[in-house]
Amino acid sequence: MKFIGLISGGKDSFFNIYHCLSQGHELVALGNLYPQQSDEIDSFMFQTVGHDIIEYYSQCLDVPLYRQPILGKSSNQDLEYSITENDEIEDLYSLLSTIKENHPDIAGVSCGAILSHYQRTRVENVCDRLGLTSLTYLWQRDQYDLMQEMCQNQLDARIIKVAAIGLTKNHLGKSITELFPTLVKLNQMYEVHICGEGGEFETIVLDCPFFQTKKLAIIDQEIVEHSSDVYYLKIKVELVDKEPTEFVAIESLPLLESEFEDIAESCPDPDLTLSGLSIGEDVKITPETNVVSTPTTLYISNLTSTKTTAQEQTLDIFEQLQTILSTNKLSFNDIQHITLLLPDMSLFAKVNEIYGTNFQKLYLPPSRICVETKNIPSIQLSCIVLKKIQPKSGIHIRSRSYWGPQNIGPYSQSVVNTQESYKTATLSGQIPLVPANMTLTNKQPIQFDSALALQHLFRVKNLVNVKNFASAICFITDESYVPVVSSCWDQAVGTKNLVIVKVSGLPRGARVEWGGLSYEDITGMYDDDSDEEEKENNTPSLSVLDEFEESYVTKIGKGSFTVATLFTSNAELVKKIDQINGYRQLICKPSVYIHTNSDYLPVYNVFNPKGVMYKYAIILKIETQ
Repeated sequence: MKFIGLISGGKDSFFNIYHCLSQGHELVALGNLYPQQSDEIDSFMFQTVGHDIIEYYSQCLDVPLYRQPILGKSSNQDLEYSITENDEIEDLYSLLSTIKENHPDIAGVSCGAILSHYQRTRVENVCDRLGLTSLTYLWQRDQYDLMQEMCQNQLDARIIKVAAIGLTKNHLGKSITELFPTLVKLNQMYEVHICGEGGEFETIVLDCPFFQTKKLAIIDQEIVEHSSDVYYLKIKVELVDKEPTEFVAIESLPLLESEFEDIAESCPDPDLTLSGLSIGEDVKITPETNVVSTPTTLYISNLTSTKTTAQEQTLDIFEQLQTILSTNKLSFNDIQHITLLLPDMSLFAKVNEIYGTNFQKLYLPPSRICVETKNIPSIQLSCIVLKKIQPKSGIHIRSRSYWGPQNIGPYSQSVVNTQESYKTATLSGQIPLVPANMTLTNKQPIQFDSALALQHLFRVKNLVNVKNFASAICFITDESYVPVVSSCWDQAVGTKNLVIVKVSGLPRGARVEWGGLSYEDITGMYDDDSDEEEKENNTPSLSVLDEFEESYVTKIGKGSFTVATLFTSNAELVKKIDQINGYRQLICKPSVYIHTNSDYLPVYNVFNPKGVMYKYAIILKIETQ
């Protein structure tokens, strides 16, 4: 795609442009915001030191440069940005709007964010408003590896500002290659960010591999004391000729980390004898709508519609949802997670368009799993709604990177529910997309696809720092994949808490999709064992769980929240789950469906974590007060 390079003059903005070019994108223009009256202002968003040499970069890259003064302040300092009058982000919006008017075929914006959610979400906000894609190929990179990569690729970036322990005015003007060993040492001693992500230092780029015939040379410099222990350089530069060089692309990062590469290599081959187990399964079930209210959560299950078209069904279902939410004094903003079932994946675009209108104004829409199951006569929707959602947290990453797939739909990768003694995070379904270009892996074996999609799920749960799996579900489109995904899960997590199901289709024609619920206990300073014993004594009787052939039970927050994954082929035993107060999800094929007051997930076949087939899987979520 054609893109705008947002530049500050620093190493990150230029190195991200290098990665954009290496991914095959075309640089069309540069954009820069600069301070009106001084050399350095305290912006939460933009590097301004060294702004007076920015004009030269247009000649180094032979593309037009668009500049605009920073008129606003850092008025809105919330992590997730919303339109705010007199904020510096509105200056960014104005700048990018001007560039897009002059270059209407631009589709992307290069942003050098590495760790800053604050910076990333603001660029994403502006991009969304302008119909552009944020390109952040440095996002979540290991800082040691990234700085080493910059040095090895001959990025000539000089230190132009210092503001951290161990860095003095004597370091000003040094190249990042010269300072790299010092930064590594300071990181070990004082946890100084190697790439300066904590504001420890800033840089100015004099040359980089994609400057074709010109580079910059410093001809004069002056050290300025900005404040106590904070110094920066005022520099003068000139353009000088450089030997023309052929562009050499940076290689993309390996798709799999070493851990998941080992997992993929260790997985068995698909078991072709399992293929076709679901042939002839064409029974369709319309379950009754079910609403379960717990002290912290409202579970709304099995919303369906008798309308004719997909659009009509979607509108009808969301009207039903709105009525239930309003009755319970809740809103769409309180929804944590949605499971969306389609009778045919070809309906996805039409459904998603209407679906998105209900969440387009939310900075953190619900996480989502979407699959095709031909065992339903209409679209079906179930959701988890939080009664105590504040402070709302999670991740909704809309930028393209190497880290993981961007969310191009109206859903978040994860939404976190924080209670007094625990946190839970719903994890959106992950398919094996190549993050850098958002395409499915091309002709890779299913072992690779399974490991990549699971790696995406791990990265999401780790980024929200809710790292333990309470339950997980793996959707596959062919039963022969069962031993593959079973082995993949066992190596990454252990044989527990997983339901493997065969469905008729997944988004984009993927073969595997992973989703789940993770948790983290919150331990207070004065917590002791007596608190745990008291909570255990208040746990409701769950003796029925012992009757199931297999049960995986996780007690969270000293037993205040219990998640159980159960397997059985005994229909009479399934009927007993109505005895348990709380959320109940029944997973089975329609031909063996039993009416219970539960959330129903119709599938072709059900397997436990070890790959053993059962008629039924059940997921329970039980709260204790």
